[in-house]
Amino acid sequence: MKRKILVILSNRLNRSQKARYLELDCANDGSILKEHPLRRAPREPRYDEVWENDDNRTSISSCASFKRKYRHPLEKPKRVRKG
Repeated sequence: MKRKILVILSNRLNRSQKARYLELDCANDGSILKEHPLRRAPREPRYDEVWENDDNRTSISSCASFKRKYRHPLEKPKRVRKG
């Protein structure tokens, strides 16, 4: 099963600089299948996970670490099982 992940690359020292958004298609083992740069911030919650790096990096390969953002507004709501 594939997962959709949103990666936000921002700059914590200069908040006026625009953030970059990347959409990743990943396999269950964590390997990246596809990477799509987005022109603007997504408007609807459609991602399984949201990750952020705030070290002013321009690509995923140059980042040393990411932080997972739990309950982010762009993350899909979890389905509640009844029973």
